[in-house]
Amino acid sequence: MRKKIKEQLRRIEDAENIKILLAVESGSRAWGFASPDSDYDVRFVYIRSLEDYLRLDAIRDVIELPIDDVLDINGWDLQKTLRLLHKSNPTLFEWFSSPIVYKKTEFSDKFRDLMMHYFSPKKTLYHYVSMAEGNYREYLKGDLVKAKKYFYALRPVLACQWILDRGTPPPMLFSELLKTELPVELIDVVNQLLELKMNSPEIKLIKRISEINEYLDESIPRIKSAVRLLDDSYTPDWSELNQLFLRELMK
Repeated sequence: MRKKIKEQLRRIEDAENIKILLAVESGSRAWGFASPDSDYDVRFVYIRSLEDYLRLDAIRDVIELPIDDVLDINGWDLQKTLRLLHKSNPTLFEWFSSPIVYKKTEFSDKFRDLMMHYFSPKKTLYHYVSMAEGNYREYLKGDLVKAKKYFYALRPVLACQWILDRGTPPPMLFSELLKTELPVELIDVVNQLLELKMNSPEIKLIKRISEINEYLDESIPRIKSAVRLLDDSYTPDWSELNQLFLRELMK
């Protein structure tokens, strides 16, 4: 599959006349809890030619391929990427810490060097706690629930706890978050659920797990209260992002 993904990325470069600067896995495979039938969520950052950026009829700043049962591939233009970094977009921090990399360039190292200058704990916490709350409310309150939805609530809750404890972007791998942030009394039940999830189809239904629901019931309101107390008055400068964009454009 890696070979197929790399070939698809090369076809995108040729068809769109772009250069891909970074391509990674971004979904459950990168988080470390893929099911046997999980698809591949490939995300990339790309740059166009100088002439494309000077056009009066602006080109879309995303490239999206039709999704099939196996591959979900899309990418962001470098301008969009840098603007989102200025806003401390949590998705970018995940892409650039993914353990599964399909393509990287010198740019990705420069970008990582800059990222912490733009990291906002408060904005990132809002992102993850909203994700946890939405998944919990929509998918985990019934008697029967999808096993995978527990991880779409647990992972963001643990990511929030990581940020509150350390003030840094959370790791991509769920195993790291589980090891450092999950209460000891839940480790066995979550590990059993993890084994079930990784050995069952995506649609696997299970009975609601009361211990995990109680943890989410306690954690989500507590995190929301903690976020409201954080200061977020720092406004980062644009100069480093502008310089990085110009360096890549002039290569």
